[in-house]
Amino acid sequence: MAKRAIISGITGQDGSYLAELLLDKGYEVTGMIRRSSSANLWRIEHLLDRITLRPADLLDQLSLIRVIQDVQPDEFYNLAAMSFVPASWDQPLLTGDFNSMGVTRLLEAVRQVNPKIRLYQASSSEMYGRVREVPQTELTPFYPRSPYGVSKVFGHYITVNYRESYDIFAVSGILFNHESPRRGLEFVTRKVTDGVAKIKLGKTDHLALGNLDAQRDWGFAGDYVRAMWLMLQQDSADDYVIATGVTHSVKHLVDTAFKHVGLDYKKYVRIDPRFIRPAEVDLLIGDATKARTTLGWAPEVDFLSLVKMMVAHDLRAEATKAGIDI
Repeated sequence: MAKRAIISGITGQDGSYLAELLLDKGYEVTGMIRRSSSANLWRIEHLLDRITLRPADLLDQLSLIRVIQDVQPDEFYNLAAMSFVPASWDQPLLTGDFNSMGVTRLLEAVRQVNPKIRLYQASSSEMYGRVREVPQTELTPFYPRSPYGVSKVFGHYITVNYRESYDIFAVSGILFNHESPRRGLEFVTRKVTDGVAKIKLGKTDHLALGNLDAQRDWGFAGDYVRAMWLMLQQDSADDYVIATGVTHSVKHLVDTAFKHVGLDYKKYVRIDPRFIRPAEVDLLIGDATKARTTLGWAPEVDFLSLVKMMVAHDLRAEATKAGIDI
């Protein structure tokens, strides 16, 4: 009999890649989506005939209980969150309600309906914030620098707490930055590759960015969802850092993307103070040794290939919109 999985946040970048992975492995996949005035299904349009979508919300525990009772999943992947870090300063309370209390509501729903369900919680490298050691491991102390990071620390530890208190198979994946052509335009990687495509095709003449010196450990989302699945296939529940172990500055990202289309970024990039965070996270670099040894996981797409993939996608998309052959 096929395994059943629920993915909250299925309409997001990670949710779409995870849905593809699970379908390839023969799962019955149910996506949990929030009721909204406009459906945001573009990342999963190609999967709609193979998955089931159910309305439920991390702010509404009754809806969580209902969907778990109806689907009776073997696995639940909680990828739903207020996920854009800068927006968490504008809406700190809502961020906490989704990312902290929402996780608690979900864990409690699992405990009440069927504590045998295996649960994946999406933690974040933003929990490290002002980092205490380089590189960061599962044992590195957290020092979050945004309401988003703070809310994710709560979500992380409440997951650990339910695992230890109620013997629920609940794991947290501490994922470092992971990108793809399906990344939202508000994120710096996609903002850069989309901007490069528009500049190359003459649709705009500049790209406004914030801190070019911030350094991140960037990987490919398709690689990282494989790690999520592996975590739930183990004999015992544990938490894992998922990262490439290689860091790049925003400046290097920008330079790489512009060079891919034969342009010099210095002619087009402008620094805009509006995009500087109130409290910056300067250096994130993960040590995924535990995931490599225990899960047998390793990233397959490197930084250069990732940036080229994203630029090529955005160039094609912008050219298609403009009716240009490239």
